Amino acid sequence: MFLKKTTYIFISFIILLNAASGAISEAFNVPLVGLASWYAEFSPGIRPTTANMEEFDHDAMTCAIWDVPFGTMIEVTNLDNGKKVTVRTNDRGPAKRLCRKGRVIDLTMGAFKKIADLDKGLVNVNLEILN
Repeated sequence: MFLKKTTYIFISFIILLNAASGAISEAFNVPLVGLASWYAEFSPGIRPTTANMEEFDHDAMTCAIWDVPFGTMIEVTNLDNGKKVTVRTNDRGPAKRLCRKGRVIDLTMGAFKKIADLDKGLVNVNLEILN
C-alpha cells in the first residue's frame, strides 16, 4: 500500500515537473519582433487585478504577454525610434485574435509612453527576454 502511494506521488511529481519545464522553455519561443499596444484602466475607483492577481496599475512598468512566466523581465525596443523600456510580466495578453495579426505584447500606458506617443496606439518592437 505504501509503495503504491509513493509511486503515484512520484509519477505526479514527474508530470508537474514536465509541465513546468515546458512552460519555461516556451518563454523563448515568443516572437521577438511584432506589434506592441498599450492598455489602461479608465474606470475611477475600480482597480482590476492582473492575471497573477496583482492590482493593475496603468503607470507601472509591466506588460501582458503569453507563454512567458510571471516576473520575467523583458526589454522592449521601439524599432522606429530606438527607445527602450524594461517591463515585468504580470498579465496575459494580447487577445489571441490580435496575436494572429502580429501583436506580441501589451504594455501598460506608463511603459508605452516611454517608447512612443500614446496616439500611435501600435508600434513595431523587438523583445529581449532578460531573465
